Amino acid sequence: MSPEISIIAPMYNEADNVAPLAAQVLAAFRAEPRAVELVLVDDASTDDTWARIQAEHKADPRVRGIRHTRNAGQSAAVWTGFRGTLSPIIGTLDGDLQNDPADFPRMLAELERYDVVCGMRLTRQDNSVRRLSSKIARWARKTALGVDFRDTGCGLRVFKRSAVEGLFAFNGFHRFMPILAHGGGARVLEVPVNHRPRVAGVSKYGVWNRMGRGLVDLFGVAWFQKRRINPVPTTEFPPEMRG
Repeated sequence: MSPEISIIAPMYNEADNVAPLAAQVLAAFRAEPRAVELVLVDDASTDDTWARIQAEHKADPRVRGIRHTRNAGQSAAVWTGFRGTLSPIIGTLDGDLQNDPADFPRMLAELERYDVVCGMRLTRQDNSVRRLSSKIARWARKTALGVDFRDTGCGLRVFKRSAVEGLFAFNGFHRFMPILAHGGGARVLEVPVNHRPRVAGVSKYGVWNRMGRGLVDLFGVAWFQKRRINPVPTTEFPPEMRG
């Protein structure tokens, strides 16, 4: 049976998090009547991440692995997951176990009314520098784009594939996906989610590649949002008047 829900998790040097992540995601969907798959995208890890993904697939075929031949970054890994799945509903979460898969069922229920549902980390288990950079980025997004999403950096999301089919990939896409979907007419909702401290592996982000690069990307997204062409209402001659 083809999966109706695909959960995508980008991973880079997260070997010790592979098994617990797979177990927690599958447990979160234990009561879900629809077929679910977990797609772990290995962004050319240099540790045992790929071997651990293969082991999880052997233990449960609902876990699939896709591996980059070179390191390309989180946005590329998420996009690879999009292209490597066909299900009408997609979910994403980070591979570091800081997102809680137990939030997925509640978020999926909101897709009855919305097209994109994003997690919002109200109590963040991060250091002060990361929290400050997120506040600055939120202010910049609101100023430049005229929309106020509280936490576009949260990787925990669920959405209809139709809401993202018209979007384009770029380095930093994963941070701006809710904004781009909203700009294209999608109904977007933010909901509070649990955020947990990292227990294994190390963060791949510093001040520059999180806040600095994000602010640079912001100018490109602002330009696109002003120039994008959304569907325009049209009228036609009735059939009997067509030549």
